[in-house]
Amino acid sequence: MAYHEFDAVVDEFLPLRDVVFKKLRRAILLEELKAGERLTEIHLADKLGVSRTPIREAIRKLELEGLVIMVPRRGAVVAEITERSLKDVLEVRRVLDMLSAELACDRIDEEGKRALENACIAFEEAVKSGDLREIAQKDVELHNIIVEATGNCVLQQMISSLSEQMYRYRVKYLKDESRYEMLLKEHQKIYESIICRDKKLAAKFAKEHIDNQETAIMNGLQGWKNV
Repeated sequence: MAYHEFDAVVDEFLPLRDVVFKKLRRAILLEELKAGERLTEIHLADKLGVSRTPIREAIRKLELEGLVIMVPRRGAVVAEITERSLKDVLEVRRVLDMLSAELACDRIDEEGKRALENACIAFEEAVKSGDLREIAQKDVELHNIIVEATGNCVLQQMISSLSEQMYRYRVKYLKDESRYEMLLKEHQKIYESIICRDKKLAAKFAKEHIDNQETAIMNGLQGWKNV
């Protein structure tokens, strides 16, 4: 695992356990650490050049987030993406995204409109590049602009708390290039409905966006397990 290749900036003032936690979490989300892979303290401590204590603490936090599970006689392993975990996350995200789209229709300003338009363009450019990480990042940025446009701090915090888990599903979803054309159309529909301040359509398209992701990931779930 090339931990040194992570593009996230690690705050040098964070406690070591938090630095380790961030690195391991990102490795799981980007599948540097695969589902079902064991997380042995000695191996990880050697890889990261730290003692076993921050590794142990990081694994506990990952377990609380549902990214790691404890298996008898095996210890800590990277959690699989299950139908239940997928449904749990997307049920909540679907409702929050629909609300975000509706509120954005009422509250987005001219600067937000321009930012959303540029985000759609940036996502399209990322798709052309074929860089999976870039595509996933631009997708996140586009949705973040909609959430920020709501001006609702509680809503923003709730969505932020789901962002890491959503990122894992998003990367899975975006691995299939055949979905890119549909994604571009979905983003355009959401953008146009918000610009036109059509709350009904905005909520409808936001729901369809999540529905399509759930269907695609559910259909591919069994296949991914066998890869």
